Amino acid sequence: MRTVAVCAAAVAACAAAALVLRHRLRFCGRRARVAAILKELEEKCGTPAAKLRQVAEAMTVEMHAGLASEGGSKLKMLVTYVDSLPTGEEEGLYYALDLGGTNFRVLRVQLGGKGGGIVDKEFTEASIPPNLMVGTSEALFDFIAAELKKFIDQEGESFRLTPGRRRGLGFTFSFPVMQTAIASGTLIRWTKGFSINDMIGRDVVAELSKAMERKGVDMQVFTLVNDTVGTLAGARFFRDDVTIAVILGTGTNAAYVERAQAIPKWHGPLPKSEEMVINMEWGNFRTSHLPLTEYDYAIDAESLNPGEQIFEKMISGMYLGEIVRRVLCKIAEEAAIFSDKVPFKLKTPFILRTPDVSAMHQDTSADLRVVENKLKDVLGISNTSLETRQVVVEVCNIIATRGARLAATGILGILKKMGRDEFKDGATQKTTIAMDGGLYEQYAEFRKCLENTLRELLGEEVSESISFELRKDGSGIGAALLAASHSTTLI
Repeated sequence: MRTVAVCAAAVAACAAAALVLRHRLRFCGRRARVAAILKELEEKCGTPAAKLRQVAEAMTVEMHAGLASEGGSKLKMLVTYVDSLPTGEEEGLYYALDLGGTNFRVLRVQLGGKGGGIVDKEFTEASIPPNLMVGTSEALFDFIAAELKKFIDQEGESFRLTPGRRRGLGFTFSFPVMQTAIASGTLIRWTKGFSINDMIGRDVVAELSKAMERKGVDMQVFTLVNDTVGTLAGARFFRDDVTIAVILGTGTNAAYVERAQAIPKWHGPLPKSEEMVINMEWGNFRTSHLPLTEYDYAIDAESLNPGEQIFEKMISGMYLGEIVRRVLCKIAEEAAIFSDKVPFKLKTPFILRTPDVSAMHQDTSADLRVVENKLKDVLGISNTSLETRQVVVEVCNIIATRGARLAATGILGILKKMGRDEFKDGATQKTTIAMDGGLYEQYAEFRKCLENTLRELLGEEVSESISFELRKDGSGIGAALLAASHSTTLI
């Protein structure tokens, strides 16, 4: 009996040891799979300087092609009809409507004329209900006009309308538009989650004007610009060396000042300034040199605009969180990093937003408490180990770094087109790049990586002539300033 008992105990001990061994092997196998996925991700998202220079060169080539003819490039290179920028002498009361994504902003500014600057300004902001983003053009613009009327009705005594004039509006419309005049343009396509089919090919100023009339708003639209052009104009009011503007927020775009003679597709008279602001619509840039991954291809295939806005889907705030979510979902499926089952919420598209990624990426606590809380609050994932949280941070770092370095490379492409990427004849021009957008403003690691990458690609000497300036809400103020500078006829 004693022998049997001893044997039974030995068998039990062996079984327990085998269970422990299987658990350890399983754990090691999971860890190895996590490491393999991260290694592959890092390789696929790699942005060495040599590759980035190829991307920048491709950007410059596409810019030339887009300026040469309509449809000649993935880059629209849209002529904005803005051939002069604010001088600082603008005067009077002007409004701006800034529709740039899921939110829109209404502003009013009182301009003091030469030396007076911006005397006063006020704004309000409203969210676009999701159903209006995919509804009808009339419903969308009626909602906007109603909000605009509410704001006008609250106009205080510090704002004074110039006698003999109607209220003037600068309309910032941050979607691809084929501009036909300074205050007229037809919508090419929607981006940033909007999909209102009956608006395609229609004049956005005409639709807004009709909605204002329906809502009893007595106002004239003087200028139609996109957010990037507005940011450029707003920054130029304060600094005359601003020649480029970049938006990095929900979406992304860039605009810059081009020589009018370098625009073959421009058939109008040569402007007195001999310059023209170009709206690049750089979110649609694509080249074989871009470091695309399986996650990017999947997001694009499932999007409202497959095959379009590839650059935007790699670097903008709308998509960075979703890319991270998809990577984490694959790790959960193949390495059971959170539990044996993939957490339900982790399967939900776009549940993880870029602000969440930013918070986790920049978590400096020893135990990554911010990451722990975000996983619990946003994705419903509790009881994560420190090692798991470290994996999450690494995924955030890889995706954000790729995005920031590609954004910097886009700016390098513009500088190359302008001839400002190197010294010529022993000198170079000072260039200030106006920046706006929540991604650039609020995601410090992204911002630092972008700026450091441009410095790396340009070299220290040329970098000394390049500076960045955050112009928060610059697009709306810029639109109001352009409305002022273009409202030369008494109504």
